[in-house]
Amino acid sequence: MGRKKIVFWVVSISTTLLLGWSGHWGTSAIALPPPEDIPEEILRREIILDARSPVDGKALNPAEYAELQEQLQVSPPPKLNADLRQTIYLIRLRKALLQIFPFLDI
Repeated sequence: MGRKKIVFWVVSISTTLLLGWSGHWGTSAIALPPPEDIPEEILRREIILDARSPVDGKALNPAEYAELQEQLQVSPPPKLNADLRQTIYLIRLRKALLQIFPFLDI
């Protein structure tokens, strides 16, 4: 019985070490970014003088860009049919119930 335990421990330890080291083969860590990268702190302080519209990609000046961002922040109220809204509510309710009670056949 003692020999089987020793063999078991040798096999387990060697397997653990082999699997642990094999995960690190071929991987190299890069400690620093390349020197041509501009640090994020500097990029955050830059003033953007030319921008592109997120809607159609046209070039905008800063005033037009700020105005477009304000327009995009204000969203119109949803115009859904009452029946469609009820159906969406029931689908969400069904999904929640199936997460809690997966054995239900609904």
